[in-house]
Amino acid sequence: MTVSEFGTDFLWGVGVAAAQNEGAHNHYGKAPSIWDVFSKRKGKIRGGHKPSVACDFYHRYKDDLLLVKALGFSVFRFSFSWSRILPEGIGKPNREGLQYYHRVLDECLRLDLIPFVTLYHWDLPASLEKEGGWASHLMGRWFSRYVSLCASEYGDRVKNWIVLNEPFGFTSLGYMLGRHAPGRTGLKNFLPAIHNAAVAQAEGGRILRQLVPRARIGTSFSCSEIIPNTSSAEDRTAADRVDILLNRLLVEPTLGNGFPREEFKFLEKLELHNKSWKYLERMSFDFDFIGLQNYFPVVVRHNPLVPLVKASEVKAVSRKVPHTDMGWEINAESFYRIISRFCSYPGVKEVIITENGAAFRDKVMDGEIRDDLRIAYFHQHLRALLRTRRETGRIAGYFAWTLMDNFEWSEGYRARFGLVHVDFATQLRTIKNSGYWFRDFLGGKDV
Repeated sequence: MTVSEFGTDFLWGVGVAAAQNEGAHNHYGKAPSIWDVFSKRKGKIRGGHKPSVACDFYHRYKDDLLLVKALGFSVFRFSFSWSRILPEGIGKPNREGLQYYHRVLDECLRLDLIPFVTLYHWDLPASLEKEGGWASHLMGRWFSRYVSLCASEYGDRVKNWIVLNEPFGFTSLGYMLGRHAPGRTGLKNFLPAIHNAAVAQAEGGRILRQLVPRARIGTSFSCSEIIPNTSSAEDRTAADRVDILLNRLLVEPTLGNGFPREEFKFLEKLELHNKSWKYLERMSFDFDFIGLQNYFPVVVRHNPLVPLVKASEVKAVSRKVPHTDMGWEINAESFYRIISRFCSYPGVKEVIITENGAAFRDKVMDGEIRDDLRIAYFHQHLRALLRTRRETGRIAGYFAWTLMDNFEWSEGYRARFGLVHVDFATQLRTIKNSGYWFRDFLGGKDV
Protein backbone atom coordinates (compact mmCIF):
# COMPACT_ATOMS: atom_id res chain seq x y z
CA MET A 1 0.00 0.00 0.00
CA THR A 2 1.31 3.43 -0.96
CA VAL A 3 -0.06 6.90 -0.36
CA SER A 4 -0.32 7.46 -4.12
CA GLU A 5 -3.08 4.82 -4.30
CA PHE A 6 -5.37 7.22 -2.43
CA GLY A 7 -4.88 9.97 -5.02
CA THR A 8 -3.31 13.42 -4.91
CA ASP A 9 -6.50 15.11 -3.70
CA PHE A 10 -6.83 12.95 -0.57
CA LEU A 11 -6.55 14.81 2.76
CA TRP A 12 -4.16 13.40 5.34
CA GLY A 13 -4.45 14.88 8.80
CA VAL A 14 -4.02 14.43 12.50
CA GLY A 15 -6.30 15.75 15.23
CA VAL A 16 -6.26 17.21 18.74
CA ALA A 17 -8.89 18.87 20.95
CA ALA A 18 -8.68 21.95 23.16
CA ALA A 19 -9.76 20.38 26.46
CA GLN A 20 -7.46 17.41 25.93
CA ASN A 21 -4.34 19.30 24.90
CA GLU A 22 -4.22 23.01 25.63
CA GLY A 23 -3.84 23.26 29.40
CA ALA A 24 -3.63 26.89 30.64
CA HIS A 25 -7.05 26.14 32.07
CA ASN A 26 -7.37 29.35 34.09
CA HIS A 27 -4.90 31.64 32.36
CA TYR A 28 -5.16 34.45 29.80
CA GLY A 29 -8.83 35.14 30.46
CA LYS A 30 -10.12 31.57 30.06
CA ALA A 31 -12.98 30.56 32.36
CA PRO A 32 -13.71 26.99 33.52
CA SER A 33 -15.26 24.47 31.15
CA ILE A 34 -17.46 21.60 32.27
CA TRP A 35 -14.39 19.34 32.18
CA ASP A 36 -12.46 21.63 34.54
CA VAL A 37 -15.37 21.33 36.97
CA PHE A 38 -16.10 17.62 36.40
CA SER A 39 -12.47 16.61 36.95
CA LYS A 40 -12.61 18.03 40.49
CA ARG A 41 -15.32 15.56 41.47
CA LYS A 42 -13.88 12.61 43.32
CA GLY A 43 -13.81 9.35 41.42
CA LYS A 44 -14.87 10.77 38.04
CA ILE A 45 -11.46 10.72 36.32
CA ARG A 46 -9.17 7.71 36.52
CA GLY A 47 -6.22 8.46 38.77
CA GLY A 48 -7.74 11.76 39.86
CA HIS A 49 -6.22 13.38 36.77
CA LYS A 50 -7.21 16.84 35.57
CA PRO A 51 -6.88 18.70 32.24
CA SER A 52 -5.31 21.73 33.94
CA VAL A 53 -1.98 21.42 32.10
CA ALA A 54 -2.61 18.48 29.76
CA CYS A 55 -0.01 18.67 26.96
CA ASP A 56 0.54 22.42 27.45
CA PHE A 57 -0.29 22.91 23.78
CA TYR A 58 -1.23 26.50 24.61
CA HIS A 59 2.44 27.36 25.12
CA ARG A 60 4.02 24.70 22.89
CA TYR A 61 1.85 24.91 19.78
CA LYS A 62 4.69 26.03 17.52
CA ASP A 63 6.80 22.99 18.33
CA ASP A 64 3.79 20.69 18.15
CA LEU A 65 2.80 22.00 14.73
CA LEU A 66 6.37 21.34 13.58
CA LEU A 67 5.79 17.73 14.62
CA VAL A 68 2.63 17.60 12.49
CA LYS A 69 4.66 18.84 9.54
CA ALA A 70 7.58 16.51 10.24
CA LEU A 71 5.30 13.48 10.25
CA GLY A 72 4.09 14.37 6.77
CA PHE A 73 0.50 15.44 7.43
CA SER A 74 -1.09 18.25 5.41
CA VAL A 75 -4.12 18.85 7.67
CA PHE A 76 -4.24 19.84 11.32
CA ARG A 77 -7.60 19.35 12.98
CA PHE A 78 -8.05 21.19 16.28
CA SER A 79 -10.86 22.76 18.28
CA PHE A 80 -11.61 26.16 19.70
CA SER A 81 -12.27 26.33 23.42
CA TRP A 82 -15.63 28.07 23.84
CA SER A 83 -14.73 29.22 27.36
CA ARG A 84 -11.44 30.69 26.16
CA ILE A 85 -13.19 32.76 23.50
CA LEU A 86 -16.34 33.60 25.48
CA PRO A 87 -15.53 33.02 29.16
CA GLU A 88 -19.16 33.33 30.23
CA GLY A 89 -20.43 31.49 27.17
CA ILE A 90 -22.11 34.67 25.97
CA GLY A 91 -21.37 38.36 26.38
CA LYS A 92 -17.99 39.99 25.95
CA PRO A 93 -15.31 38.00 24.06
CA ASN A 94 -11.91 37.40 25.61
CA ARG A 95 -9.51 39.27 23.35
CA GLU A 96 -6.51 37.23 24.49
CA GLY A 97 -8.37 34.02 23.68
CA LEU A 98 -9.28 35.27 20.22
CA GLN A 99 -5.68 36.32 19.56
CA TYR A 100 -4.37 32.95 20.68
CA TYR A 101 -6.27 31.12 17.94
CA HIS A 102 -5.13 33.74 15.43
CA ARG A 103 -1.57 32.82 16.38
CA VAL A 104 -2.24 29.09 16.00
CA LEU A 105 -3.83 29.67 12.61
CA ASP A 106 -0.95 31.91 11.52
CA GLU A 107 1.47 29.14 12.39
CA CYS A 108 -0.59 26.52 10.53
CA LEU A 109 -0.63 28.63 7.39
CA ARG A 110 3.08 29.47 7.71
CA LEU A 111 3.81 25.74 7.73
CA ASP A 112 1.40 25.12 4.85
CA LEU A 113 -0.92 23.08 7.07
CA ILE A 114 -4.65 23.19 6.30
CA PRO A 115 -6.58 24.02 9.49
CA PHE A 116 -9.79 22.06 10.09
CA VAL A 117 -11.50 23.73 13.04
CA THR A 118 -13.97 21.94 15.30
CA LEU A 119 -16.28 24.46 16.91
CA TYR A 120 -17.46 22.25 19.77
CA HIS A 121 -15.38 19.38 21.11
CA TRP A 122 -17.15 18.69 24.41
CA ASP A 123 -15.90 21.61 26.56
CA LEU A 124 -18.98 23.73 27.26
CA PRO A 125 -18.37 26.84 29.41
CA ALA A 126 -19.23 25.96 33.01
CA SER A 127 -21.26 29.17 33.29
CA LEU A 128 -23.67 27.88 30.63
CA GLU A 129 -23.95 24.50 32.32
CA LYS A 130 -25.18 26.31 35.42
CA GLU A 131 -28.02 27.63 33.25
CA GLY A 132 -28.93 24.17 31.97
CA GLY A 133 -26.18 23.45 29.43
CA TRP A 134 -27.17 21.37 26.43
CA ALA A 135 -30.50 20.59 28.11
CA SER A 136 -31.50 24.27 28.12
CA HIS A 137 -33.97 25.70 25.60
CA LEU A 138 -31.55 28.64 25.30
CA MET A 139 -28.75 26.50 23.87
CA GLY A 140 -29.62 27.40 20.28
CA ARG A 141 -29.21 31.09 21.04
CA TRP A 142 -25.95 30.58 22.93
CA PHE A 143 -24.42 28.35 20.28
CA SER A 144 -25.45 30.62 17.40
CA ARG A 145 -23.74 33.56 19.09
CA TYR A 146 -20.55 31.54 19.53
CA VAL A 147 -20.54 30.25 15.94
CA SER A 148 -21.23 33.71 14.54
CA LEU A 149 -18.30 35.16 16.48
CA CYS A 150 -15.90 32.43 15.32
CA ALA A 151 -17.04 32.71 11.71
CA SER A 152 -16.63 36.49 11.68
CA GLU A 153 -13.28 36.38 13.45
CA TYR A 154 -11.59 33.54 11.55
CA GLY A 155 -13.58 33.00 8.36
CA ASP A 156 -11.03 34.81 6.22
CA ARG A 157 -8.51 32.02 6.88
CA VAL A 158 -10.48 29.02 8.11
CA LYS A 159 -12.34 27.44 5.20
CA ASN A 160 -12.82 23.97 6.66
CA TRP A 161 -15.19 23.62 9.62
CA ILE A 162 -16.57 20.80 11.78
CA VAL A 163 -19.59 22.04 13.73
CA LEU A 164 -19.95 19.39 16.46
CA ASN A 165 -17.76 16.54 17.59
CA GLU A 166 -19.79 13.37 18.18
CA PRO A 167 -23.09 14.82 19.43
CA PHE A 168 -24.42 11.44 20.48
CA GLY A 169 -21.25 10.91 22.50
CA PHE A 170 -21.40 14.06 24.59
CA THR A 171 -25.18 13.88 25.10
CA SER A 172 -25.35 10.20 26.06
CA LEU A 173 -22.20 10.10 28.20
CA GLY A 174 -22.67 13.53 29.73
CA TYR A 175 -26.44 13.93 30.03
CA MET A 176 -27.78 10.36 30.26
CA LEU A 177 -25.15 8.08 31.79
CA GLY A 178 -23.17 10.65 33.78
CA ARG A 179 -19.80 9.15 32.86
CA HIS A 180 -18.53 12.33 31.21
CA ALA A 181 -18.91 16.02 31.98
CA PRO A 182 -21.18 17.48 33.18
CA GLY A 183 -22.15 14.18 34.83
CA ARG A 184 -25.93 14.40 34.53
CA THR A 185 -28.20 11.39 34.21
CA GLY A 186 -31.68 10.46 33.08
CA LEU A 187 -34.05 11.02 30.18
CA LYS A 188 -35.08 14.42 31.51
CA ASN A 189 -31.57 15.63 30.61
CA PHE A 190 -30.83 13.42 27.63
CA LEU A 191 -33.96 14.13 25.58
CA PRO A 192 -33.61 17.92 25.46
CA ALA A 193 -29.83 17.62 24.99
CA ILE A 194 -30.30 15.43 21.91
CA HIS A 195 -32.88 17.85 20.53
CA ASN A 196 -30.68 20.89 21.10
CA ALA A 197 -27.61 19.22 19.61
CA ALA A 198 -29.51 18.25 16.46
CA VAL A 199 -30.79 21.79 15.96
CA ALA A 200 -27.50 23.48 16.88
CA GLN A 201 -25.60 21.27 14.46
CA ALA A 202 -27.72 22.38 11.51
CA GLU A 203 -27.95 25.99 12.65
CA GLY A 204 -24.17 26.14 12.96
CA GLY A 205 -23.90 25.00 9.37
CA ARG A 206 -26.33 27.68 8.21
CA ILE A 207 -24.42 30.43 10.01
CA LEU A 208 -21.11 29.32 8.51
CA ARG A 209 -22.67 29.16 5.05
CA GLN A 210 -23.86 32.73 5.41
CA LEU A 211 -20.73 34.25 6.94
CA VAL A 212 -17.81 32.33 5.41
CA PRO A 213 -17.47 32.47 1.62
CA ARG A 214 -16.20 29.28 -0.05
CA ALA A 215 -16.33 27.34 3.21
CA ARG A 216 -16.26 23.55 3.35
CA ILE A 217 -18.67 22.73 6.17
CA GLY A 218 -19.08 19.43 7.95
CA THR A 219 -19.94 17.86 11.27
CA SER A 220 -18.74 14.62 12.83
CA PHE A 221 -20.55 11.50 14.00
CA SER A 222 -19.31 8.57 16.01
CA CYS A 223 -20.22 5.22 14.48
CA SER A 224 -19.81 1.54 15.29
CA GLU A 225 -21.05 -1.52 13.50
CA ILE A 226 -23.55 -3.20 15.85
CA ILE A 227 -23.29 -6.98 15.70
CA PRO A 228 -25.76 -9.38 17.38
CA ASN A 229 -24.03 -11.84 19.68
CA THR A 230 -26.02 -14.76 18.23
CA SER A 231 -28.38 -15.27 15.34
CA SER A 232 -31.39 -15.37 17.65
CA ALA A 233 -34.29 -13.02 16.89
CA GLU A 234 -33.93 -11.41 20.32
CA ASP A 235 -30.24 -10.58 19.80
CA ARG A 236 -30.88 -9.27 16.29
CA THR A 237 -33.70 -7.01 17.53
CA ALA A 238 -31.50 -5.78 20.38
CA ALA A 239 -28.76 -4.96 17.88
CA ASP A 240 -31.23 -3.01 15.75
CA ARG A 241 -32.25 -0.87 18.72
CA VAL A 242 -28.66 -0.10 19.64
CA ASP A 243 -27.87 0.68 15.99
CA ILE A 244 -30.66 3.26 15.89
CA LEU A 245 -29.20 5.06 18.88
CA LEU A 246 -25.50 4.84 18.08
CA ASN A 247 -25.56 5.23 14.31
CA ARG A 248 -28.87 6.58 13.02
CA LEU A 249 -30.29 8.92 15.64
CA LEU A 250 -28.52 12.11 14.56
CA VAL A 251 -27.32 11.55 11.00
CA GLU A 252 -30.77 10.80 9.57
CA PRO A 253 -32.48 14.02 10.72
CA THR A 254 -29.37 15.90 9.56
CA LEU A 255 -29.97 14.48 6.10
CA GLY A 256 -33.66 15.44 6.25
CA ASN A 257 -34.94 11.91 6.75
CA GLY A 258 -36.45 12.40 10.19
CA PHE A 259 -36.01 9.94 13.05
CA PRO A 260 -36.18 6.16 12.75
CA ARG A 261 -38.86 6.09 15.44
CA GLU A 262 -41.11 3.62 13.61
CA GLU A 263 -38.59 0.93 14.55
CA PHE A 264 -37.96 2.03 18.11
CA LYS A 265 -41.05 3.32 19.90
CA PHE A 266 -38.91 4.91 22.61
CA LEU A 267 -38.01 7.68 20.14
CA GLU A 268 -41.61 8.87 20.16
CA LYS A 269 -40.75 10.32 23.55
CA LEU A 270 -38.49 12.78 21.79
CA GLU A 271 -41.40 14.30 19.92
CA LEU A 272 -43.58 14.32 23.00
CA HIS A 273 -40.85 16.03 24.98
CA ASN A 274 -40.43 18.93 22.60
CA LYS A 275 -42.99 19.74 19.93
CA SER A 276 -40.36 21.50 17.82
CA TRP A 277 -39.07 18.07 16.78
CA LYS A 278 -41.73 18.11 14.08
CA TYR A 279 -39.94 20.95 12.33
CA LEU A 280 -37.46 18.69 10.63
CA GLU A 281 -36.04 21.50 8.54
CA ARG A 282 -34.47 22.95 11.69
CA MET A 283 -32.36 19.81 12.09
CA SER A 284 -31.36 19.31 8.47
CA PHE A 285 -28.52 20.99 6.62
CA ASP A 286 -26.77 20.23 3.36
CA PHE A 287 -23.28 19.58 4.72
CA ASP A 288 -20.37 19.49 2.30
CA PHE A 289 -19.02 16.46 4.14
CA ILE A 290 -19.70 14.40 7.20
CA GLY A 291 -16.91 13.34 9.51
CA LEU A 292 -16.99 9.75 10.74
CA GLN A 293 -15.20 8.60 13.87
CA ASN A 294 -14.83 4.88 14.28
CA TYR A 295 -12.69 2.82 16.61
CA PHE A 296 -14.38 -0.55 17.12
CA PRO A 297 -17.55 -2.61 16.54
CA VAL A 298 -20.03 -3.31 19.33
CA VAL A 299 -21.37 -6.82 19.91
CA VAL A 300 -24.67 -6.87 21.83
CA ARG A 301 -27.02 -9.42 23.31
CA HIS A 302 -30.61 -9.17 24.43
CA ASN A 303 -30.85 -8.15 28.07
CA PRO A 304 -34.37 -7.57 29.44
CA LEU A 305 -32.93 -5.96 32.59
CA VAL A 306 -31.61 -2.91 30.71
CA PRO A 307 -34.30 -0.21 30.39
CA LEU A 308 -35.49 0.91 26.96
CA VAL A 309 -32.85 -0.69 24.71
CA LYS A 310 -33.08 -4.15 26.32
CA ALA A 311 -29.51 -4.84 25.27
CA SER A 312 -26.02 -5.02 26.74
CA GLU A 313 -22.55 -5.17 25.23
CA VAL A 314 -20.52 -8.36 25.08
CA LYS A 315 -16.99 -7.13 25.67
CA ALA A 316 -14.12 -8.04 23.35
CA VAL A 317 -12.08 -9.32 26.28
CA SER A 318 -14.73 -11.87 27.19
CA ARG A 319 -14.99 -12.96 23.56
CA LYS A 320 -11.19 -13.36 23.42
CA VAL A 321 -10.73 -11.37 20.22
CA PRO A 322 -7.89 -8.92 19.50
CA HIS A 323 -8.42 -5.68 21.38
CA THR A 324 -6.71 -2.45 22.35
CA ASP A 325 -5.59 -1.35 25.80
CA MET A 326 -9.07 0.18 26.22
CA GLY A 327 -10.66 -3.24 25.60
CA TRP A 328 -11.94 -2.17 22.17
CA GLU A 329 -12.08 -4.85 19.48
CA ILE A 330 -9.65 -4.48 16.58
CA ASN A 331 -11.62 -5.23 13.42
CA ALA A 332 -10.75 -3.49 10.16
CA GLU A 333 -13.44 -5.38 8.25
CA SER A 334 -16.06 -3.93 10.55
CA PHE A 335 -14.55 -0.48 9.92
CA TYR A 336 -14.95 -1.09 6.19
CA ARG A 337 -18.57 -2.14 6.54
CA ILE A 338 -19.77 0.74 8.72
CA ILE A 339 -17.96 3.41 6.70
CA SER A 340 -19.34 1.97 3.47
CA ARG A 341 -22.83 2.02 4.95
CA PHE A 342 -22.63 5.73 5.79
CA CYS A 343 -21.30 6.43 2.31
CA SER A 344 -24.46 4.86 0.88
CA TYR A 345 -26.78 7.42 2.50
CA PRO A 346 -28.40 9.64 -0.16
CA GLY A 347 -27.38 13.19 0.58
CA VAL A 348 -23.89 12.36 1.82
CA LYS A 349 -21.54 14.14 -0.56
CA GLU A 350 -18.19 13.31 0.98
CA VAL A 351 -16.93 11.42 4.00
CA ILE A 352 -13.80 12.30 5.93
CA ILE A 353 -12.59 9.94 8.64
CA THR A 354 -12.08 12.62 11.26
CA GLU A 355 -10.92 10.19 13.97
CA ASN A 356 -9.50 6.69 13.99
CA GLY A 357 -6.78 5.25 16.17
CA ALA A 358 -5.94 2.99 19.09
CA ALA A 359 -4.60 3.10 22.63
CA PHE A 360 -1.82 0.69 23.53
CA ARG A 361 0.85 0.44 26.18
CA ASP A 362 3.98 1.55 24.39
CA LYS A 363 7.30 -0.19 24.92
CA VAL A 364 10.59 1.69 25.30
CA MET A 365 13.39 -0.43 23.83
CA ASP A 366 16.86 0.62 22.74
CA GLY A 367 15.89 4.27 22.86
CA GLU A 368 12.80 3.73 20.69
CA ILE A 369 9.14 3.85 21.59
CA ARG A 370 7.90 0.72 19.90
CA ASP A 371 4.20 0.44 19.23
CA ASP A 372 3.95 -2.31 16.65
CA LEU A 373 0.32 -3.00 17.54
CA ARG A 374 -0.65 0.59 16.74
CA ILE A 375 1.20 0.40 13.42
CA ALA A 376 -0.65 -2.82 12.57
CA TYR A 377 -3.95 -1.16 13.52
CA PHE A 378 -3.37 1.79 11.21
CA HIS A 379 -2.12 -0.43 8.39
CA GLN A 380 -5.21 -2.66 8.54
CA HIS A 381 -7.64 0.23 8.75
CA LEU A 382 -6.04 2.23 5.95
CA ARG A 383 -6.18 -0.78 3.66
CA ALA A 384 -9.88 -1.11 4.49
CA LEU A 385 -10.36 2.60 3.86
CA LEU A 386 -8.64 2.41 0.47
CA ARG A 387 -11.07 -0.34 -0.48
CA THR A 388 -14.00 1.85 0.58
CA ARG A 389 -12.66 4.83 -1.35
CA ARG A 390 -12.34 2.78 -4.51
CA GLU A 391 -15.81 1.29 -4.19
CA THR A 392 -17.77 4.39 -3.14
CA GLY A 393 -15.76 7.33 -4.46
CA ARG A 394 -16.87 9.34 -1.41
CA ILE A 395 -13.92 9.09 0.98
CA ALA A 396 -12.09 12.42 0.88
CA GLY A 397 -9.66 12.19 3.79
CA TYR A 398 -8.34 10.48 6.89
CA PHE A 399 -7.31 12.15 10.18
CA ALA A 400 -5.42 9.96 12.64
CA TRP A 401 -6.28 10.25 16.32
CA THR A 402 -4.16 11.63 17.79
CA LEU A 403 -1.00 13.69 17.41
CA MET A 404 0.22 13.06 20.95
CA ASP A 405 -0.81 11.36 24.16
CA ASN A 406 -3.25 13.61 25.97
CA PHE A 407 -6.02 13.92 28.55
CA GLU A 408 -8.35 11.12 27.46
CA TRP A 409 -11.52 12.28 29.19
CA SER A 410 -12.61 9.95 32.02
CA GLU A 411 -9.54 7.78 31.41
CA GLY A 412 -7.25 10.65 32.40
CA TYR A 413 -3.68 10.25 31.18
CA ARG A 414 -3.63 6.46 31.28
CA ALA A 415 -4.97 5.78 27.79
CA ARG A 416 -2.36 6.73 25.19
CA PHE A 417 -3.51 7.21 21.60
CA GLY A 418 -0.68 9.42 20.36
CA LEU A 419 1.74 9.10 17.49
CA VAL A 420 4.00 11.10 19.79
CA HIS A 421 4.71 10.08 23.38
CA VAL A 422 4.31 12.74 26.07
CA ASP A 423 6.07 12.60 29.43
CA PHE A 424 3.48 14.56 31.41
CA ALA A 425 5.97 15.34 34.20
CA THR A 426 8.43 17.08 31.86
CA GLN A 427 6.28 17.66 28.73
CA LEU A 428 9.03 15.97 26.69
CA ARG A 429 7.75 14.80 23.30
CA THR A 430 9.16 11.66 21.68
CA ILE A 431 8.02 10.40 18.30
CA LYS A 432 6.83 6.81 18.47
CA ASN A 433 7.55 4.26 15.78
CA SER A 434 3.96 4.70 14.58
CA GLY A 435 4.74 8.37 13.96
CA TYR A 436 7.76 7.41 11.90
CA TRP A 437 5.61 4.85 10.09
CA PHE A 438 3.22 7.62 9.03
CA ARG A 439 6.16 9.80 8.00
CA ASP A 440 7.48 7.05 5.74
CA PHE A 441 4.05 6.17 4.36
CA LEU A 442 3.10 9.78 3.61
CA GLY A 443 6.54 10.29 2.13
CA GLY A 444 5.83 7.61 -0.49
CA LYS A 445 7.21 4.43 1.03
CA ASP A 446 5.39 1.18 0.27
CA VAL A 447 4.13 -0.20 3.58
